[in-house]
Amino acid sequence: MDNSVITLDHISKGFADGDKFHLVLNQLSLQLHQSETVALTGPSGSGKSTLLNIIAGFEPPISGNLSLLGENTQSWKDRRWSQFRQQQLGMVFQQFNLLTPLNVEDNIAFPLHLNHQRWDNWCDHLVDSLGLRPILKRHIEALSGGQQQRVAIARALAHKPALLLADEPTGNLDQSNSLEVMQLICQLAGEHHTSILMVTHSQECAEFMQTRWHLDSGKINE
Repeated sequence: MDNSVITLDHISKGFADGDKFHLVLNQLSLQLHQSETVALTGPSGSGKSTLLNIIAGFEPPISGNLSLLGENTQSWKDRRWSQFRQQQLGMVFQQFNLLTPLNVEDNIAFPLHLNHQRWDNWCDHLVDSLGLRPILKRHIEALSGGQQQRVAIARALAHKPALLLADEPTGNLDQSNSLEVMQLICQLAGEHHTSILMVTHSQECAEFMQTRWHLDSGKINE
């Protein structure tokens, strides 16, 4: 039985710059399986964030096939991509994309409403584990960068996604808080067999993942 969450089959992506074309991803073929955790490292500009955007459906590849949870995405339209992101995907990107009119609790509950789910014991567990209980009623503008980062992590995991994509998820935290949050991400994701693909420049954060993919010159070395 195939338990792959992500399958990349000869994925390529590039960008035009005037009369030049830069190939960022060059014929990538990889698999990420259920419960597997991977750190994606590489120099700045090597295409790490681009790869996450392709997997999340925000950018199309120029060639190759992407399958998610065993389903080829080549024919997916916007509605199907939205459905996948709502139901199966958690995202913690460098821009937290929190909803500023809402308080902390409503931000965390937002994916639940989209999926017609209720706040449950798992949400309470997330809130307590991430130290958010005292600030649930506070608005996003009143939070520090580190607090917003924790809210983004709770929101990303609230609906128990099959896949978590994270781009520098501890970038706004000091080292001790970074390591604490990494432990929590791994623990919380492990409780629901969520696969993780995490972009990081931090050696310490990368060591929390089971596998490391290093992206450079359009290729990945495992």
